[in-house]
Amino acid sequence: MIDVLVVDDDFRLVNIHRGFVERTRGFQAVACARTGEETLAAVREHRPDLVLLDLYLPDVFGLDLLRRMRSEGHDCDVFVISAAREAEAVRAAVRLGVVSYLLKPFSFDDFSERLEQYANRRAGLAEAAVHDQSDVDRAFERPSAAAVSMLPKGFSNETAKLVETALREAEGTLSAAECAMRIGISRVSARRYLEQLAERGSAAVALKYAGRGRPERRYRWRRPD
Repeated sequence: MIDVLVVDDDFRLVNIHRGFVERTRGFQAVACARTGEETLAAVREHRPDLVLLDLYLPDVFGLDLLRRMRSEGHDCDVFVISAAREAEAVRAAVRLGVVSYLLKPFSFDDFSERLEQYANRRAGLAEAAVHDQSDVDRAFERPSAAAVSMLPKGFSNETAKLVETALREAEGTLSAAECAMRIGISRVSARRYLEQLAERGSAAVALKYAGRGRPERRYRWRRPD
């Protein structure tokens, strides 16, 4: 179970985001905070794995609070949830190692998908054995600029990379349901990303007929010639 601290200056959003956390499998909200000082006290007491951090707090800017947390030796992961759209805030968040940045307002589906992506990355790093440079490279792997630019609006770069990796590593073909089970997302989401890969020419699609029902769409990674 991943312990989460929810931080937001709006008590209504605190309760909503806490409810979102509790609805996401594998996560539990261990505390909430509405100011920087409350956040520091909660981090010291509960030692959460993940902090959901609003940036506009009444007593401190969220990223300045993150710097203070790091100076005190707190190594918990931080996921920014904020209305801050300034490019400098986003760049600073990246420099400080924020694991995700989600703009308000957002839906439960958007939120839970980001948490699931985080859980998958966390599990993968925990289980990974580092034998050579290729293992290190995989730990730091990010989608290429070309791949990112080809994603339509509403698609997540992190999920696209997970789906692509699952398809690359599959022995033979994958259905959307099988892909969803491997990486921890819904079947509907998996199919959207697989279809996007097919439209780009990175995946081949074959129909598998069984009985009188609709044929199952199966996907195979299309290696470059």
